[in-house]
Amino acid sequence: MNFKSLMLGAAAAVAATGASAADLPVAPEPVDYVKVCDTYGATFYYIPGTETCLRVGGRVRVQYTLNNMAKNGAFDSYTSDNYGMYGKAYLFLDSRTSTEFGLLRTFAEMDMTSGLGGTEAIDLGKAYIQWGGFTFGYATSFFDYSTGTAAIGIVSRYASDKTTNLLGYTAAFGNMTASIAIEDGAVRETGTYFGATYPDVVAALGYSEGIVDAKLSGALHHVNTTVGKRSMGWAIGAGVTFDLPMISSGTSVVFQGQYADGALSYIGAPNGFSTTNAGGVTDMTNGKKNKGYSLLAGIKHQATDTVALALDGNYAKVDVNGANNDVTSWSIDGSVAWTPVSGFTMSADVGYQDLDVQGAADQDAILAAFRVQRDF
Repeated sequence: MNFKSLMLGAAAAVAATGASAADLPVAPEPVDYVKVCDTYGATFYYIPGTETCLRVGGRVRVQYTLNNMAKNGAFDSYTSDNYGMYGKAYLFLDSRTSTEFGLLRTFAEMDMTSGLGGTEAIDLGKAYIQWGGFTFGYATSFFDYSTGTAAIGIVSRYASDKTTNLLGYTAAFGNMTASIAIEDGAVRETGTYFGATYPDVVAALGYSEGIVDAKLSGALHHVNTTVGKRSMGWAIGAGVTFDLPMISSGTSVVFQGQYADGALSYIGAPNGFSTTNAGGVTDMTNGKKNKGYSLLAGIKHQATDTVALALDGNYAKVDVNGANNDVTSWSIDGSVAWTPVSGFTMSADVGYQDLDVQGAADQDAILAAFRVQRDF
């Protein structure tokens, strides 16, 4: 049988079976399984089969630190680490769904760290649900505003900076917001407490328009450090940020002040304020509440499209009742950050702190750090 016979036979078979081009196998058309959710930006996509938008993101941070290089600091001690190193990974999930009652959002973040000597830790960074103005879960305190502008902030700068369990509500009125929350008072305890009696109550007013962003906040904190002597502590804070586009896009200044009476966590204590002198700083001493305040100012200058400079100054003081251990701290911290590629930053930071405990020698600190960070 020759080639011509084969072709005639095939044609006859096709005619006999009634086959057509429509019956031949066809490659399926491509299906758009992942669809961008434009409502919340290109970083979100619809979870297939739902109206929920999801963003999966994270960060990898690596840091190298030279510990206290001041006189009598780590470099002068045989028992202190002269340097520090760590690698940290952050992973987060951010889901959002529009409902007839408002936005339904869930946010979860995990932090995983490997530190000096191979020590490892896994922490919950945040975990909260927002719906119709309500916030439920583990989130940034409604009291907090700023911790400064420096890229790293290698020395202590005292300001309220807490993630805590809370239940809060925020209402928006044009350019203003009003918030109220009950928050876990146990994470605000400075000193030895006999138990958490009531949660803290926090309220805040926010304003944002044009180049101005501002916040006024207050808190009530139950003090239970002395047997038979309970008291109500309180704190107030105010902060404002001014963008300076006339200098460059991304340049801004921030000012903040916080005052506390028996609620020293709201000014950044006890970190660094706790000392071994006369028992350290607590919310109450000799049956009386201790008072303190902190002031912070910072400027960030976007020098070029890829280089940012920042400088922070901080002053804080705690007056301790009936004890010779009033604490005063002032610090200055500066950084330079280079972002050659979007989401990738290399930064260097140097800071100095003077911590003065009444009746004891000053505790100076000079630290430096280098950080490499990738956000995605």
